[in-house]
Amino acid sequence: MQISHSKFTEFTALKNTVPSMVFAPEKETLEAWQTKAEEKLKELLGLPCKKCDLLFDKEYEKDLEKCTEIRFTFQSEEGEFVPAVMWLPKKTCCEKPPVMICLQGHGLGMHVSFGIIKYEGEEGDPEGGDRDFAVQCINNGIAAVAIDQRCFGERGGTPKPDCYTSSMTALLAGRTTIGGRVWDVMRLIDVLENEFSEVLDTEKIYCMGNSGGGTATFYATALEKRIKAAIPSCAFATFYGSIGIMYHCACNFVPGIAKYFDMAEIAGLIAPRPLVIVSGKEDRIFPLDTAEHEFSRLKDIYYKNCVSPENCIHIKGHEGHRFYAVPAWDAFKKLLNYK
Repeated sequence: MQISHSKFTEFTALKNTVPSMVFAPEKETLEAWQTKAEEKLKELLGLPCKKCDLLFDKEYEKDLEKCTEIRFTFQSEEGEFVPAVMWLPKKTCCEKPPVMICLQGHGLGMHVSFGIIKYEGEEGDPEGGDRDFAVQCINNGIAAVAIDQRCFGERGGTPKPDCYTSSMTALLAGRTTIGGRVWDVMRLIDVLENEFSEVLDTEKIYCMGNSGGGTATFYATALEKRIKAAIPSCAFATFYGSIGIMYHCACNFVPGIAKYFDMAEIAGLIAPRPLVIVSGKEDRIFPLDTAEHEFSRLKDIYYKNCVSPENCIHIKGHEGHRFYAVPAWDAFKKLLNYK
């Protein structure tokens, strides 16, 4: 008798899973589908978390050459404190600058967004291209704010990201790490509105990230309408072709999600807001062919059912699992009419 590996049974089961909440324009409007899909996605992620006092604490403010740096912390859930650093540009694209939420992936913390090397080996990361998101924002006249996501950096991510135990424990309680990261972004926006509306245009809040930061960008923008545009990078593929059949950190997994959605549906919750999706042609963990498959489905949502069908763009970099700043920013500024 031939013995098969159980993993192949699970791969086959995932491959044969047909999402039940694919948007069907002949049956309902986009808005009606988004309302229903948003509630299901929140349920799968374990949201909402319980609101609490933000306990905002501004730790310091200092002057830099091109910007003012402000470090602060806030409480997103009871006992869950989030460190954040903001750069306010001295030369802005508008009277009050928009602000970009910058989310790093599986690295050693938010300092990477500011082009800072803190730990041995970071400067030699072969797949770390163009991850200095805050520097890019300032160069484009946009404010930047970065947080350490759960299990990264100051929140349990040194000397390396530490997601496994936390993510598995969350599943036991009907929660997910992705849901927690989305909640932190939502509460960060509360802080921006409460504490920084005099210096920021809080009607123009954006989000960007690569890899694990790109995943958080997708989910947060899908569920938080106060995010007006997004640049998720190297996080878009079919669930089967990426998260399902190759090794990924436990923080990427949401129980049962493939029964309802694939990534095109998650991104479809963002429509018609401007969305620049970035992929790498040689990305080994979010393969380009699966990204192109999902993007063709996503374009159907944008083109056939939105007032602004041109608001969805797919950028394809020539290398691997990294960000591609020049083409991504060119597309983003064109969509938002920034020069």
